[in-house]
Amino acid sequence: MSASLETALKFARGLNARAYFTLGALYCLGLILMALYFQFQGGLEPCPLCISQRIMVVAVGLVMLAAALHNPGPAGIRRYAWLGCATALGGAAVSARHIWIQHLPADKVPACTPGLEYMFHYFPLTDTLKAMVTGTGDCAKVDWTLLGLSMPAWVLICFLFLAALSLAQRWNRAAG
Repeated sequence: MSASLETALKFARGLNARAYFTLGALYCLGLILMALYFQFQGGLEPCPLCISQRIMVVAVGLVMLAAALHNPGPAGIRRYAWLGCATALGGAAVSARHIWIQHLPADKVPACTPGLEYMFHYFPLTDTLKAMVTGTGDCAKVDWTLLGLSMPAWVLICFLFLAALSLAQRWNRAAG
């Protein structure tokens, strides 16, 4: 093993759960900032499922921020670890749904709807929330890829990383 890898592993082993939860919260902040960059600088308008994924990233970030600020004892660390993991897996489910819609044949794609701003203004709240969770035809469009993966695929990977990071705190030495 190289010296730099050994140093990195020693550093990672020395971090407590509070540091990991702080890193997770900062990671979520970075994801939201990137989403805003793609929207306002890259011109990529978010679809309903994109907005739902952003909400889930914020939710995971808030759980991790609460854990970092609360700095609980071993039992609290375990509770935050499970809550953070469950929230991240909920976000992963939304991302997986988005990827599924993107891979549907054209004749199976749900109908497009008006923009979310219009829907919130004129549609019943239940219809708008349903569109945000189940997706619309707008969600099938792939506007951006990196290494052959669409943005929802990368967000899914990020959610799985956050779930693993959170769940790993369950076994953190500080958690007992």
